[in-house]
Amino acid sequence: MAFFWCTEALPLAVTALFPVLLFPMMGIMDSTLVCSQYLKDTNMLFIGGLLVAISVEKWNLHKRIALRVLLIVGVKPAFLLLGFMIVTAFLSMWISNTATTAMMIPIAQAVLEQLYTSENKMEEHKSENFDNNAEKKESPPNGMVNLSDPEGSMKQSNPNGTINIAFEMQEKFPVEILTKEKNGTIVIEHEDDTLKEEKQNRRLQKHLKLCKGMSLSVCYSASIGGIATLTGTTPNLVMKGQMDELFPQNNNVINFASWFGFSFPTMIVLLALSWIWLQIMFLGVKFRKNFGCGGTSEQKEKEKRAFQVISTEHKKLGPMSFAEISVLVLFILLVLLWFSRDPGFMPGWATISFNKNGKDNVTDATVAIFVSLMMFLFPSELPSLKLVNRENEGKMPKVYVPPPLLDWKTVNQKMPWNIVILLGGGFALAKGSEESGLSIWLGDKLTPLQSIPPAAIVLVLCLLVAIFTECTSNVATTTLFLPILASMAKAIEMNPLYVMLPCTLAASLAFMLPVATPPNAIAFSYGQLRVIDMAKAGFLLNILGVLTITLAINSWGYYMFDLGSFPTWANVTTVP
Repeated sequence: MAFFWCTEALPLAVTALFPVLLFPMMGIMDSTLVCSQYLKDTNMLFIGGLLVAISVEKWNLHKRIALRVLLIVGVKPAFLLLGFMIVTAFLSMWISNTATTAMMIPIAQAVLEQLYTSENKMEEHKSENFDNNAEKKESPPNGMVNLSDPEGSMKQSNPNGTINIAFEMQEKFPVEILTKEKNGTIVIEHEDDTLKEEKQNRRLQKHLKLCKGMSLSVCYSASIGGIATLTGTTPNLVMKGQMDELFPQNNNVINFASWFGFSFPTMIVLLALSWIWLQIMFLGVKFRKNFGCGGTSEQKEKEKRAFQVISTEHKKLGPMSFAEISVLVLFILLVLLWFSRDPGFMPGWATISFNKNGKDNVTDATVAIFVSLMMFLFPSELPSLKLVNRENEGKMPKVYVPPPLLDWKTVNQKMPWNIVILLGGGFALAKGSEESGLSIWLGDKLTPLQSIPPAAIVLVLCLLVAIFTECTSNVATTTLFLPILASMAKAIEMNPLYVMLPCTLAASLAFMLPVATPPNAIAFSYGQLRVIDMAKAGFLLNILGVLTITLAINSWGYYMFDLGSFPTWANVTTVP
């Protein structure tokens, strides 16, 4: 299965079905036990989270949020880059990284195209002004200036009493003209086509460089933002499912609130480092210019035009509809219920009302499905007594029934069912490794790592996962590595979270290749990027990501999850 996932010889979801056939035939597990792995609590959490995300997409709430934030941050180069990164990262925390990138890239391209068009128009306008001014100036015939006239207006004396022609020419005429001296006269000429073409090429190269930086900022921010929440990206759910599968008595150590508490600060640090690095690479190190300090009137005019593009797009959305407000309210309700279900530092509503005798009867999946069902029940318009078919005489009028916020046809079109099967295949593979004794064998083989400091183990493993995830699916990477890492941690008596948590985040550091993750492929498809551009930008970002995750797990993560001790739940792999 690892070989098929890495080479994608078969679709990932098809490979994930192998355990259903092979485990019963090999006598590892019976068919009922294998099949039960394919729709566990984690899968339902994934489905519920996606149903809410599909509702947000259907009613364009994500686009409204994106444009609103861009109007707030403005269009100065550095702030524009930051605005797109913040919006993309925030949206990818809740909806799929792929959908976020697919929405944000066209918006970024439209804004950049307007900046480029404005710059060209400003240059044309500048040239036209020169032509008009030149016609109004009194000058000798044929554009010749007589240098022999001591009273001529083209003279300028310096302190030494010599004539400074260049100074006077700079004062009288724009820099776009050329000057030549012929037989004691100055010939005033417009810039030739070659010089104009060179300037146009420089503007084009500058525009393409900014396009590359903006495209990369969107796809990178989508991957970075996905690590912040438990439902943000599929590897996070794989980790949650593997923990519950391999360590069933883990006391729900990984839930929405605990994951957010650890991963959100990590995401903020990595996003800030990415912003600085992309600025240096694509905007240069002139930070005053990047932040719009001391900009020229032309630059301000370009920024004004780009701002108008964003404002126009925002106005096209019109006022918030009843459906958008309803989806927003339900979305906020979902987040609040997730955070307050079992926050850890105090009893949550689920602990008080539903979870009895130490069992988690209500989980994050319960909350996600509850809010998802509300999407199917709530109307998309205010209920009214409006009648239809009133004009048809002889027929009973029908009361208008508004459609719900979410319908199954939309869900069926946008739900990635292949990921649900892929998740299940990973859980089945992990269960098979446990039942067959493979996990114990692998753990015993990795016991020599006990002599290495834990922080060094984490650093090496994160680098390994970050390299591996460039060549294969993020989900496949976590599915393959996490059971092995859990066995290793148990064998050397290390807290499993110490290696499983950072390696899961490292699986999202797929920044170097277009094929590494769908957001990269979408950004690459727009044509401005080359593989070498993505590789150069992504290489350092991968290093920064690994260092940031290593710092996080050895600082606030160390105390959040008490990683310095080997927990009692890690000794138990089956339910007593």
